[in-house]
Amino acid sequence: MKKAIILLALALTGVGAAAQQKGSITPEMLTEIRKGYEGTPADKAIRNALNTTAITVLSANAENAAMIDTDFTDRVKTWGITDQKSSGRCWLFTGLNVLRAAASDKHGLGNFQFSQNYNFFYDQLEKANLFLQAVIDTRDKPFDDREVDWLFSNPISDGGTFTGVANLVMKYGVVPANVMPETLSANSTSAMAAQLRTLLRRDGLKLRETPAKVRARDLPAWLEQQKTEMLRDVYHVLALCLGVPPAEFEWKGKTYTPKSFYQELLGYDLENNYVMLMNDPCREYGKVYEIQYDRHMYDGQNWLYVNLPIERIKEMAIASIKANKAMYFSCDVSKFLDRTRGVADLRNFDYESLLGVDLSMDKRQRVMTHASGSTHAMTLIAVDLRDGQPQKWMVENSWGATSGYQGNIIMTDAWFNEYMFRLVVEKQFVPADVMQMLEQKPIMLPAWDPMFLGEE
Repeated sequence: MKKAIILLALALTGVGAAAQQKGSITPEMLTEIRKGYEGTPADKAIRNALNTTAITVLSANAENAAMIDTDFTDRVKTWGITDQKSSGRCWLFTGLNVLRAAASDKHGLGNFQFSQNYNFFYDQLEKANLFLQAVIDTRDKPFDDREVDWLFSNPISDGGTFTGVANLVMKYGVVPANVMPETLSANSTSAMAAQLRTLLRRDGLKLRETPAKVRARDLPAWLEQQKTEMLRDVYHVLALCLGVPPAEFEWKGKTYTPKSFYQELLGYDLENNYVMLMNDPCREYGKVYEIQYDRHMYDGQNWLYVNLPIERIKEMAIASIKANKAMYFSCDVSKFLDRTRGVADLRNFDYESLLGVDLSMDKRQRVMTHASGSTHAMTLIAVDLRDGQPQKWMVENSWGATSGYQGNIIMTDAWFNEYMFRLVVEKQFVPADVMQMLEQKPIMLPAWDPMFLGEE
């Protein structure tokens, strides 16, 4: 009893082993920390407001509440807003929207859409194979190896990049939206994804274990057989959730395969027609980088990009828009975005005045600390120029026609500087010196690099 009373007294006075340890919060330090909240009338008013109202609502900048000018000097012709619903397929919607704009312009198709569900089916099948084969390739490494740990932490996702679009379209083609329509699991991927992750992790463990009966010389064939059987299960789940991809279909009185349909509508080589650009201030500009496992297919391409200052990227973006060519674009969309107006502006929210703290970091600091990264892909379609200098930009989003500004998001040029990361442009708009940079041997970055983040 006496011992218990002594321990209680020590705890109440802040004296004890934990409190005395170097680096811990001591009673003296806590006294100083408590001065951070003085309880002034202003503090109390803000505290009362925050008790029932979201920070984003209270920090909305009243001085910036007026709608931004919606006129643009240059704009690509587009054909209607798509909706990815509750899925992370923005990369696929964006990539197919770029192709849709080109196909509609070339053939006069109007508000035509490709089936996102068709390409998503093969995306998930290919990603499953990528994971399983990577497990086979790394099976001799210990389970706590960082690469192995990363693989089992990220067996499959519905996010991605433009290289995935290019690889999938060139391998599997495309189909019209009505040939393989959306399903509930396509529109809301989380439940299906959770089961696929469990299935793949279980199968990955099996591939790392070799039965005693399998001789060393027979091991490669055994692993291949096991992987094929595992992918058969994946295909089964995908077919139940997404439907069965068509081998051929009828469209406007003619029979097509998905690949012949792509060849007739567009036909150019997606994998070699575009250049991927990045603005990553953490890396040296003028260099080419690729990210390990940042691809959708085992035999596909990693995200490979040339890192450039933002002003160089803008030059190519403007040239593409002026030529009526939409582009795959990605950014950190949630930062300073007014979803109601559909405006991304650094002045939209004043968190520092509300909370009374300094939150400032530059773009490099945000990337290196994982405070910012490429999170969402959209289709860059417009720029507003004044004396040749961009004032604002506009992207076609995939959150539905009622979202934002008529389904689009308008970005100030200052916001573009801070939160734009990736742009994919046709080679015809890329200057000779940038094309020459692409002849470098790429610098391989690990899968856990901050720029791995696949757009959702």
